[in-house]
Amino acid sequence: MILVTGGAGFIGSNFIMNWLGLGKCPIVNLDKLTYAGNLNNLSSLANDSRYTFVYGDIGDRNLVRELLYKYQPFAVINFAAETHVDRSIYCPENFIQTNILSSFNLIDECLSYWKQLTPPQKESFRFVDISTDEVYGSLTSNDPPSKESAQFTPNSPYAASKASFDHLVRAYHQTFALPVLTTHCSNNFGPFQFPEKLIPLVIVNALQGKPLPIYGDGMQIRDWIYVNDHCEAINSVIEKGTPGSSYNIGHETKKTNLDIVKAICKLLDELRPDSPYAPHEKLIEFIADRPGHDRRYALDAEKIKKELGWQPKETFDNGLRKTVTWYLDNQAWMNNILCGDYHAWIATHYNGAPGK
Repeated sequence: MILVTGGAGFIGSNFIMNWLGLGKCPIVNLDKLTYAGNLNNLSSLANDSRYTFVYGDIGDRNLVRELLYKYQPFAVINFAAETHVDRSIYCPENFIQTNILSSFNLIDECLSYWKQLTPPQKESFRFVDISTDEVYGSLTSNDPPSKESAQFTPNSPYAASKASFDHLVRAYHQTFALPVLTTHCSNNFGPFQFPEKLIPLVIVNALQGKPLPIYGDGMQIRDWIYVNDHCEAINSVIEKGTPGSSYNIGHETKKTNLDIVKAICKLLDELRPDSPYAPHEKLIEFIADRPGHDRRYALDAEKIKKELGWQPKETFDNGLRKTVTWYLDNQAWMNNILCGDYHAWIATHYNGAPGK
């Protein structure tokens, strides 16, 4: 049994489906169901006895303790986080609360649980911290990709909150010998991504004939990885990673934001030739850059490739085609989120309206 936190979000839900799709052990998913958490992402597992959903907050020590002792997981994988940079600029407090304070409660309860395990159970236990490439900060065009040993220089409240917890995770290994692992991944894309992030936002807006906003000149460079490749990398880290280590996960596919938007527009022109908004590139609109916008991220992923034997399988172009096709085929999923019906249902079925 493993415990996944934040498993109703984009990467977490893809990880759960990937894990169970490979026939691995059962999963308990603890999720607070804030605005980006969506139980519909995991509707295919509704009748799967290997999957258990628990509504709750990682900051709730009593609940976390209850789940640890009830299910006796051999690993805890923490996806639970506030992740959107723009939101962190306008409301940093939520990021400090979730990504630092609540995450501290989670790891501290995991430490207490780990201490009472038998020696063999202690040896096999893992706490996996799912972090981000943004902790390393912005690179110039001449800088080499960031290695795991690179200094943290976060430039947004989001990145700073993730870097803070990364430091705490390392400290829990150094001080208490808790078997921890940290991953830093580049930009993910694929099915079930909440439409505030670049790729799904562009798809949603283009289908409605709305402007496709691009910050500044659109020349910000990111490394992009298809979400299933990320999930398989996490699997490798859980199974073969060295406790106390961190691993960069990236595809080394460097694209500017403008490149991404244009590529999506071309796919929509091809896949929806009858759209009244084609050619979709005419919807592109350059807007004022956001504060502290990092110019370039790049990860050196040689460590995970050499030590754990992981390699990405999906090309960027094929992954993007799969992603655009998925959104076109699942517009009911998008509409459900955008119209607010999903969160009205959550408010009815659980205590309180998540995300408020």
